[in-house]
This record gives sequence, C-alpha cells and structure tokens, in this order.
Amino acid sequence: MEYLGYFASIIIGITLGLIGGGGSILTIPILVYLFAINPDQATSYSLFIVGLTAMFGSYSHYRMGNLKLKSALYFAVPSVISILIIREVIFPQIASTLFSVASYTVSKDFLIMIIFSILMITAAISMIKKKQPDLKSTETNYWQLSIIGFLVGIVTGFLGAGGGFLIIPALLFFANLPMKQAVGTSLLIITINSTIGFVGDLYIGTPINYTFLLSVSAMALIGMFIGSRLSKKIDGTKLKPLFGWFVLVMGFYILAKEILL
Repeated sequence: MEYLGYFASIIIGITLGLIGGGGSILTIPILVYLFAINPDQATSYSLFIVGLTAMFGSYSHYRMGNLKLKSALYFAVPSVISILIIREVIFPQIASTLFSVASYTVSKDFLIMIIFSILMITAAISMIKKKQPDLKSTETNYWQLSIIGFLVGIVTGFLGAGGGFLIIPALLFFANLPMKQAVGTSLLIITINSTIGFVGDLYIGTPINYTFLLSVSAMALIGMFIGSRLSKKIDGTKLKPLFGWFVLVMGFYILAKEILL
C-alpha cells in the first residue's frame, strides 16, 4: 500500500498545480488509508505536505504574474488567526473518545474523517457545477474576503486541509480575479495557512516523522512540477468537473467505510 501511497502523493501536487486546490482533499485519505497514519496526526502531516507543495507552486505562478498579493493578505491574515485558535486552543482540548452509546464509541479520529468526507462531497458538487461567476465588476470586496478567510481558516485548522477548493471561489467572486490569478493567489494563501498551522503543531509538541514526511512531500513536489507545466497547456477549469467526480466517489467511500466498516 505504501507504493500506491507514494504514487498517489504525486497526484496531490498535480492537482494543486493545475487547479490551485483539491490537493488537501486527497492528502488526508492517502495518509490515513494508504500509509496507516491516524487521522489526528494526518492533519498535521497534511499541513506540511500541502504547504510545501503550494509554496513551490505559488513561486511558479509569481514568475508568470499570477499573484495578487493584496487579495492574498486580506484573505490570509484572518485565516491564520482562526487556524491558530482552532489548532492551538480548541483542537488539543477535544478528547480522543467523545462519547459511547451501548457498544458503539465515537472517537475524535472518527469525527475528523466523517466531517472530512462530508466536506469532500460538498466540494465535489461545487467542482462538478460548470457555472462560473459573473465577473462584470472589477472591484474587490476586501471586507467579505476577510470574513471568508476567517471561515476557511477554521476548516484548515480542524481538518488540516489547505482549503483551495473554498479559496478559489472566494477569489473569483469577491476579489474578481481571473481564473489563472485565482489559482496562483490561492496557492500563496494555502502556503501561508498551512505553514502557520504546522508550526503551531510543532509548538504544542506534535510528534513528527520527518523522514516519512519529506519523502511524501518530495513526491508531491514532483506532481506540482508536472501540474505547473500542464497548467500552461491545459485549462484547469475544464478538469475541475472530472476531478470533482473523483472526489465525490472518494467522499462517499470514506463515509461508508467509517460508518459501516
């Protein structure tokens, strides 16, 4: 299963490079089901893998002129605040076992995977929809962008997900960015969010296997390089519905596996 996991790690990078999001949706299931990492620790690992991969991707988009720094900062600053609140204050306080009913026990790990599967299904539906926002206005609504950034930070903090599938629509609707700039700016925001979240985990003493983490990250970086190259030739918006169907199937699989098995 490990060999399959390393191969799947390449897809994380390809997805981030092509559509500026979605990589984090794949990272948690890959870590949990292919590498047998427990969901709690997988959220920390996901932050590092996605953050490092997105950093290289954002640099590539910077060279192509696809970064809008002001929009990124208005989104990222409140997002970082909510990430720190969730990961450093709330998350450590959640008990490993939440409650038991008869012989059925609901654990913290179970809750993480159930919420993550629901998030995957929701994100998949938004990807499958082909309707694009009307960008007649060129004015950026920084206030609403900051509020959404704070909310996305909650998701990132709790699930270890970069949130690109939420950031992209926000940048399209409220920052009125063209798709290419939304992808590049999203990668910068993901880099900031994930890095801060991971550093926070180190601060509270989360155990990290750096050899494993760097090896998976290396495979994701190979994927990012491939994805960035392909993005110059392929329109990421055309791939979103296809990727959305894949994520939808994965979401229902995780939901069924956790509840039924």
